[in-house]
Amino acid sequence: MKKTLLSLCLAIFLFTTSCATNNLGEPVKNTGRSTTPVQQDAKWAVKWWMPRHEEKLAQKEKLGDVQLVFLGDSITHAWDRQKETWAKYYAKRKALNIGFSGDRTEHVLWRLDHGAVEGINPKALVLMIGTNNAGHRQEASAETAKGIKAILQELRIKLPNTKILMLAIFPRGKDDNDKLRKLTMGTNEIIKTYADNKNIFYMNINNIFLDDKRILHKSVMGDLLHPNKEMYPKWAEAIEPKLVELMEE
Repeated sequence: MKKTLLSLCLAIFLFTTSCATNNLGEPVKNTGRSTTPVQQDAKWAVKWWMPRHEEKLAQKEKLGDVQLVFLGDSITHAWDRQKETWAKYYAKRKALNIGFSGDRTEHVLWRLDHGAVEGINPKALVLMIGTNNAGHRQEASAETAKGIKAILQELRIKLPNTKILMLAIFPRGKDDNDKLRKLTMGTNEIIKTYADNKNIFYMNINNIFLDDKRILHKSVMGDLLHPNKEMYPKWAEAIEPKLVELMEE
């Protein structure tokens, strides 16, 4: 009987330490993928992902005294197409955009390990990452948050003088009942605790995308994930006061 109980307890322990639950109460295997640096291997991205990495390394060298960095996934990547807004707010700051479509936390970690911010000393860095961890594998919020924490730790080592403005993951899906929005909202609840308001600052600007009932409309995000071009100036306006504060420090 004792052996049976011991075996049962061991089985429960192994299950609970190898699995987490997502915000829907569904079991998600705890694989550590969010914190293990890897190259992007999605079939649709492999042809351009590494060339973009090399291109951004060269751009970093050309800019010289980089003062501001944007780091993230496709939502950040799209700043490359917002020429007018970028020129108005960021070009004068010698800003570098290293957002990569499809990236999850593990891909950002790989890029940081392979020179993405090497040799620069920016005053500020804007980070937003994690929506693809939810969307690609419906990863538990806590697992995505671990990946974001690992990124913050790397940034503090590689850019010790840089102020990090960590944005809440932008809303996705029609409303708060959306499966993937629940996951990203759960991640936001965790990562906001990472801010120390000395070196790492948390900012949630998600209200600019939602109506008063927290509905996300296609006039704001056509696919209920990526902001339309009209939203990028609003994004810039929303974070500008905080950026000015951080960069003046």
